[in-house]
Amino acid sequence: MKANVEYLALILALILVPAIGLAESVPLNQLRQNTHFHGIAVDPQTPDHLYLATHHGFYHIAPDGSATRLSEDRNDYMGFTPHPRDVEILYATGHPAQGGNMGFIRSNDGGKTWRQLSKGVGGPVDFHQMDVSRADPDQVYGVYRGNLQHSADGGDSWNIVAQSPEGLVDIAASAQDVNRLYAATRQGLLRSDDGGRTWRNAHLFRQPATLVYTGTAGSIYAFMVGRGLLRADESRPGWRPLGPKWGDRYLLHLAEDPNNTERLYAIASDGEILVSQNGGIEWSPF
Repeated sequence: MKANVEYLALILALILVPAIGLAESVPLNQLRQNTHFHGIAVDPQTPDHLYLATHHGFYHIAPDGSATRLSEDRNDYMGFTPHPRDVEILYATGHPAQGGNMGFIRSNDGGKTWRQLSKGVGGPVDFHQMDVSRADPDQVYGVYRGNLQHSADGGDSWNIVAQSPEGLVDIAASAQDVNRLYAATRQGLLRSDDGGRTWRNAHLFRQPATLVYTGTAGSIYAFMVGRGLLRADESRPGWRPLGPKWGDRYLLHLAEDPNNTERLYAIASDGEILVSQNGGIEWSPF
């Protein structure tokens, strides 16, 4: 599953770290071979470019497949989430290159520099699952040491809501309701309508899910092992399958182009970045 794949890749990444200086560019495939990708987002100012959070720094990816390190450090960026309305603001957690946890951090300049907003409860935290609400960007959720934490002030202060669902892999906040959350777990997809205090099944089948993602137009995406990429509408129940048969491959991270909701980007379990121009039905390498 997602966590096992990520941790194995982290160990492998430590063996061979890419010697990429600030503002230097390398082919994306070379970066892929030497580090692990933790998150992806579309740069709203240049929608054909991507942000990429990795185990060894924060990168900007151009359409020609070149990767340029934006961050002034080689820290491990996890829980990466862009602000849903302000294009300059990005959020993350993770680990400094020298070790430890970074707490909840924020960049106001598109990922060049980062500062800690809060240590979180019992931190500094490293939220492996984290999301910022599209319905209200002041509402932020993160999971640390089995507990779901919530901030109502954009990450300055935090409180523990409840224990996180068993076997949690990913979490997503609703784009329509500040109290609604979705969770991808090893036991299936879940939904909470009270900010994570209680959960219920969100899909009839109880199969492992590796990601859940809410789009700008009220769409929910999830990847379920054995069923592939699924899409639903927040305002109407019912999931429909998208795209090809994935076999043993699965998707770990998803991003939507805010300027074109039919254009999606994904990170596959083998580290390849994929793009879809028709809402997830067909995919090709980036």
